[in-house]
Amino acid sequence: MTALFWGALAALLAALGVVFWRYRRLQNELARLHREVRQQADRLIKDGTLETRGPEIEEAVAAINFLLRSARRQTAALESERARLSAVLEQIADAVLLVAPGGQVTYANAAANHIFNEHAPLTGRSLARGLRHHRIIAAWQEALETGEMVDTTLTMPRGRRVLRLIAVPDQAVAGGALLLVQDVTRLRHLEQMRRNFISNFSHELRTPLAALKALAETLQDGALEDPPAARRFLERIGVEVDALTQMSQELLDLTRIESGDLLLERKDVSPGVLLHDAAARMHIQAQRAGLRMHIKAEETLPKISVDRARISQALLNLIHNAIKFTPRGGEITLETRQMGEEIWLVVQDTGVGIPAEELPRIFERFYKVERARNSSGTGLGLAIVQHIVGAHGGRVWAESTEGHGSAFFIAIPI
Repeated sequence: MTALFWGALAALLAALGVVFWRYRRLQNELARLHREVRQQADRLIKDGTLETRGPEIEEAVAAINFLLRSARRQTAALESERARLSAVLEQIADAVLLVAPGGQVTYANAAANHIFNEHAPLTGRSLARGLRHHRIIAAWQEALETGEMVDTTLTMPRGRRVLRLIAVPDQAVAGGALLLVQDVTRLRHLEQMRRNFISNFSHELRTPLAALKALAETLQDGALEDPPAARRFLERIGVEVDALTQMSQELLDLTRIESGDLLLERKDVSPGVLLHDAAARMHIQAQRAGLRMHIKAEETLPKISVDRARISQALLNLIHNAIKFTPRGGEITLETRQMGEEIWLVVQDTGVGIPAEELPRIFERFYKVERARNSSGTGLGLAIVQHIVGAHGGRVWAESTEGHGSAFFIAIPI
């Protein structure tokens, strides 16, 4: 009986030892698995799976490996989306900035540095130090305080650029914000040009229309019975109709040129011939204005391949401007020069000149120099000249000193 008891006790102890051993082994395996899960969680984007040294936890390891693979796929997809979004943000022309609750810029695309003229990266810097504009800081703070989008416009002191700023609270991060900045300087400039055109064109239309109405009423009131007076009035009507025709033709020409419908019929022409043709057509106008016109054309210059009618149109526009802004008794000089691989056609006058601050803008559509605001013309002539010369692969520019005349240069490649 005693032997049987001790035998059973020994068997029980042996069984308990086996159970304890297997428990310790399982505990060690779970501890190892726990460590590896932590390590794999820290490097989900790396390829790898957990291994087991026993059958006890194979199903748990398989489930964890499935979760790891799924997490890796999701992480890879998120990284791909983030890379695509980052590529898009880096290509757009608008500035995009993410601002943390404390005011630190956590992301800024390349356009942000360009718009704010910052060479050092904006990311990692505070909004106040990075952008240094109180209106931007105020808009950001207002968006955080109200929880609503703030849309405002501001002018940067450097370069007088106009910016549109949109500040939006970050719904995912309390106290964070998204700033979107657009450079709308060109849009404002185009809007100003449109207003100037409407104002100028309305004025130009009103003058000949009023004259035509007055002339027609005078004829109706009895001037038709006086043949000499009627003839004068009819001639004046013809002049006003010609002015209206020229205005409409300039608009049509500019529209056709800018839409790419300008077809050039190039032929080899002597530069001197171009100047003599233009001078002959404008001689009477210059004579009526009391101006002397001179031509300095070298006969030995090489010919240039141009559309003779279009280049003549450009020269006529320049000569017409010279006549309009040169006082009686002044001079207009037409000259040809060879400069390297270019032929220069020069129209120079002794007129009132152009202010230095307005010189860069004279070739813009509808732009009129301040002294020419009340004079006739739509402000399209020089824009047409620039387009015609550009279509020939050439360039046009002006030099002027206010009070001492102007010189306009057309350069055509030989």
